[in-house]
Amino acid sequence: MLHGFGGTGRAFDGVISALSSERYTPTAIDLPGHGSRSAVTEPITYEGCVDLVLAQSPARFVLCGYSMGARVALRAALAAPERVSRLVLVSATAGIDTQAGREARVRADERLAAQIESEPMERFVERWRTQPMFADEPPHVRELASADHRRNTAAGIAAALRGIGSGVMPPLWERLHELAMPVVVLAGERDAKYRDLGQRIASAVPRGELRVPAGGHGLLLESPGAVAEAIACEEGSAGQT
Repeated sequence: MLHGFGGTGRAFDGVISALSSERYTPTAIDLPGHGSRSAVTEPITYEGCVDLVLAQSPARFVLCGYSMGARVALRAALAAPERVSRLVLVSATAGIDTQAGREARVRADERLAAQIESEPMERFVERWRTQPMFADEPPHVRELASADHRRNTAAGIAAALRGIGSGVMPPLWERLHELAMPVVVLAGERDAKYRDLGQRIASAVPRGELRVPAGGHGLLLESPGAVAEAIACEEGSAGQT
């Protein structure tokens, strides 16, 4: 299980609670620059994140990623498709289509990273949750998300933003047809942008399905049961998350 930007593996606590402990052995890792991996000694890259995910995983497993973690999950599934029995993508995109769009995003992310480094961490927590995509989230979701953000350091998440932001990732849209495993894409009913992106992903993979549960962009915290259900409905023998 791979969390989003500014979060940690603890973001999956509710999802893990909703999964059968007899069927699954959940592993929600902290991605580089986050949580227990906040100390950064070398540049953070997508390749390094994929290596970490595959090293932390069993030979065959269900892979679930949220937002930034979904981008890492896509790359991991493409790197080792024979190991991923089912792919669950939450609030996901396969990248920014145009070079100009990616360059603009890199510039915006660099400005944000510099701002994060120059202010108290609490200021980032307050500002991040005021974005339009989080505007209608329930108070308890905002509290859980803010508590998760506070498990990070400014230096760590700034490094992650520079290294694995969406602007630096080559788009994967033209490779989605390579994903032969079942792929479930979740996007919240209030999250119009990611519903459209999710439909595009689901339509591009051979065995894709889009689900639109109640909630917004932060589905891990607002609709953890829906995420757990998407993981648990694997066809055939059980995998590990």
